[in-house]
Amino acid sequence: MAGVTTTGVRRVEPLSVVEQVTKEIRRSILAADLRPGQEFSLREIAGQLGVSIIPVREALRRLEGQGLVITARGKSATVAPLSHDDLRAIYRLRRKMEPELVGQSCLLLTDRDHARLAARLDTFGDSNLGLEEIYEAHYEFHLELLRPAATEWDLRVLDMLWHAAERYIRLAFGGRDSDPDEPHRREEAHTRLLAAVAERDPDHAAQAVLHHLDVNEQIAQQGIAAVAD
Repeated sequence: MAGVTTTGVRRVEPLSVVEQVTKEIRRSILAADLRPGQEFSLREIAGQLGVSIIPVREALRRLEGQGLVITARGKSATVAPLSHDDLRAIYRLRRKMEPELVGQSCLLLTDRDHARLAARLDTFGDSNLGLEEIYEAHYEFHLELLRPAATEWDLRVLDMLWHAAERYIRLAFGGRDSDPDEPHRREEAHTRLLAAVAERDPDHAAQAVLHHLDVNEQIAQQGIAAVAD
């Protein structure tokens, strides 16, 4: 009917300035353009991005919550250093959450869910993909694996832990890209994990996730050691 408006639908807005600044600084840290331990000026970053210092300060507050930066009271911040202890703490918390969630989720995932997860496996073995695409596929795979049993609070905490672990994972797996067998290893690791979950045995699924986390942490710890050397 002419003249009738739909009040329940709001106009879609583009990313806020704070979200754009957060995304770009985060990208710079993950790409090592801003190096671990490097101190930088908020004003300098604001000038490079063409924004005021206010959204930069808010963006850094968010990134500090992800364990990526350390902010000071002044007008500077530091990229959080790589730390064996921090990585162990991240994985200790992941081990407390993910095995329990996957034990519940394996009973809730449908055949359609499994088909969708299985379709993602080829991505891990594609040697033509860059680390950005591989990590995105990894994030989505684990999210879909746990989502049926996860509450909103579970997802918030997992998102924080996964983001905190991301630069360690990128560092570790980026250093293995020269190994021609690495794509196959990634695909096989996730194929075995999905097969264990498909058995709908909570204990077996939980053990499979624990093993997956153990292997990934070991590779990430080796990545830190390689950088230190």
